[in-house]
Amino acid sequence: MTPTDEPTAASAAAAETSRAELDAIAERARRASVALVTTPAADRARWLRAAADALDAAADELIELADRETALGRPRLPGELDRTTAQLRLFADAIVEGSYLEATIDHANPAAVPPHGDLRRMLRPLGPVGVFGASNFPFAFSIAGGDTASALAAGCPVIVKAHPAHPLLSHRTAEIVDAALTAAGAPEGTFALIEGRDAGTALVTHPAVQAIGFTGSLHGGRALFDLAAARPDPIPFYGELSALNPVLITAAALEARATELAEGLDGSFTLGAGQFCTKPGVVLVPRGSGFADRVAEVVGEGAGEGPRMLSAAIATGFSDGVRALAAHPSVRVVAGGEAASVAAAESGRASVAVFETTAATVLADPESLLVECFGPATLVIEYDGRDEALALLAAIGGSLTATLHAESGEPVDELVAAMTAIAGRVLFAGWPTGVAVTWSQQHGGPWPATTSLHTSVGVTALRRFLRPVAYQDAPDSLLPPELRESNPVGIPRRVDGILTLP
Repeated sequence: MTPTDEPTAASAAAAETSRAELDAIAERARRASVALVTTPAADRARWLRAAADALDAAADELIELADRETALGRPRLPGELDRTTAQLRLFADAIVEGSYLEATIDHANPAAVPPHGDLRRMLRPLGPVGVFGASNFPFAFSIAGGDTASALAAGCPVIVKAHPAHPLLSHRTAEIVDAALTAAGAPEGTFALIEGRDAGTALVTHPAVQAIGFTGSLHGGRALFDLAAARPDPIPFYGELSALNPVLITAAALEARATELAEGLDGSFTLGAGQFCTKPGVVLVPRGSGFADRVAEVVGEGAGEGPRMLSAAIATGFSDGVRALAAHPSVRVVAGGEAASVAAAESGRASVAVFETTAATVLADPESLLVECFGPATLVIEYDGRDEALALLAAIGGSLTATLHAESGEPVDELVAAMTAIAGRVLFAGWPTGVAVTWSQQHGGPWPATTSLHTSVGVTALRRFLRPVAYQDAPDSLLPPELRESNPVGIPRRVDGILTLP
């Protein structure tokens, strides 16, 4: 899967998986997928736990590598690695529990209308999955991150395309995961690493690959999404691409706790130098509230040159985005502005920027103003009345999150309905940065936040890499164990319409 010699920074950065190498990796993954379909969940769970244990054991080494390549530092990196290994263990527990399979049995019923034979349905793995590592979460959305963990848990071999922003970490993480899986008994081809832009493109179109998981830019993701759809055999492309994550604050909330809200916003949109997919990029406040100036006061010295951004491309994109907002004739620069743009362009360092405009301006020019600026920048939009607030939410469109700050008893039903229509996660108070890994999490939203209806975080992320199969009048001995009459693996099932627990 990976060379045994530790790569140097130069060799890792220059590495490119050839088409012949990709073909060989994909063929091994295809063969492994045949074995994984019939591998008991308990065995796959043991592999996932082995990978988690191995990553934990190498924590010091991995965190040092991650910090060298990303400058994310402590406590961020240790916490992110802990989240990553906890996620692997959560998926291990989930697949043994078994409800994710949606096992359903309808016994033969000649009296039904219409009559039917014996029908048994469950979810089965798709086959080899391609995963694109992200730059902003070098552990949790990268080599052993959520896409990899959920695909392996589902019973799909994984081929990961390393992100060029942290090649050394990608290599070492892949070595550790591959060795752990192999030692735990996973078949050859269960996991592999590839590198390079051309190899990534070829991964999406390779006939052995049956689905793609992607976290990255709207432009890059859309290009790969189109490739996946244009294949002779189109495959699912699960992309997380872009989100503004609107926050709406009512007049009553501002009157009650304006300083607290300004401090909370500052902590959220500057977290990790603003390089979170859930960063609140637009904040809707009542006209004349003065909230943007209050945020600028809280930002204070934070508007100066800050930490190094994750890559030159991200720094350039942030610089361009800040410059465009600052140049708009109806946008007021409250903090940062040109200084933030210059800091990102010349030194690759983040500098906080706060802007202010009106709802009328945004509704007149949404294409210029409702654009993700990936970094520590936020746009405060003043609205005049509920109708303008609702129109803004509709114009913002698909996001990962939407947050409402209101006071108890306020009539906010329409606002909540509008937020639910555009976001996968609706928050009542609090701030959207930080995504819990749980059974009930939804990390996804309407386009352009994601390309599907599924979550990429939490247990139900498994569903992306499974497909339903029904067996009609099958002999018991030929059924998967999960559907046999005796339920030998002891999982929850729906039998003749009744949920049955083991």
